[in-house]
Amino acid sequence: MALAELGVAPHRTAVFSGIGCSGKTNQYVRAYGVHTLHGRVLPFATGAKLANPELHVIAVGGDGDGYGIGAGHFLNAGRRNLDMAYIVFNNNVYGLTKGQASPTLGRGEQTKSLPLPNLNDGIDPLGTAIAAGYTWVGRGYAFQIKKLKSLIVEAVEHKGAALLDVLQPCPTYNNLHDKDYYTPRVHDLADDGYDGSVQDPDDEDEVERKRAEALVKAHARNDRIATGVFYKIRIPTYEERIAGRMPDYPGTYPAKPDWLDDAGRPTKDIGPILEKLRVK
Repeated sequence: MALAELGVAPHRTAVFSGIGCSGKTNQYVRAYGVHTLHGRVLPFATGAKLANPELHVIAVGGDGDGYGIGAGHFLNAGRRNLDMAYIVFNNNVYGLTKGQASPTLGRGEQTKSLPLPNLNDGIDPLGTAIAAGYTWVGRGYAFQIKKLKSLIVEAVEHKGAALLDVLQPCPTYNNLHDKDYYTPRVHDLADDGYDGSVQDPDDEDEVERKRAEALVKAHARNDRIATGVFYKIRIPTYEERIAGRMPDYPGTYPAKPDWLDDAGRPTKDIGPILEKLRVK
């Protein structure tokens, strides 16, 4: 998918990825890319967005990377509400390290690489995101390409922290949740007339009602797995809150383009600063 379809310019976009099968995502996109540490994609993406608020930042990772190793960062990114999208490829296993159970695999389920059934309950990533404060929460399915594309566009365009959980079968290690399992079960929330958008963010009753409805929809599985937008609200982003304390932000920021001339050469001399930091 071309970034132009998202309304963003490649030279103003950075895709950060974690460790796992999803780690090479940024190599398939015409944009700046950063391959980060296991479970640490969100801190890297957060730092880049704060340093350059004009940059379109998209973070991607797997369910083990994001909901397991990086669970603490996942929660705090929600309560911070930074203006960026986080796309998680959810296949219920640690695919890169031979198929161990990820945090989203249910208790009692046994994929082909597990010697015994999983002892732990699976987490609900959407419900967790809603409770943590993400202001856009959605779920897509890898084999519904057009619908997934529209969800990616909406997540990127949303003003605030957006989580898009993507149900993505692992053909190598997860023999339980494959295409034959998902396809007859997946359905679109919009087909049920559901609307998770909060119309008046100042109406506490509406906000709580929408959050409660979204939590119920996110948790329901059985023979029907919902996809679409579960919750959406527009409240001040982290950058907007910073601007309330620092009037010069985001007009002035660490990575402001005027630090480079037209040829890409630095216009500032940071030598004196580095000299002060030199260990003698």
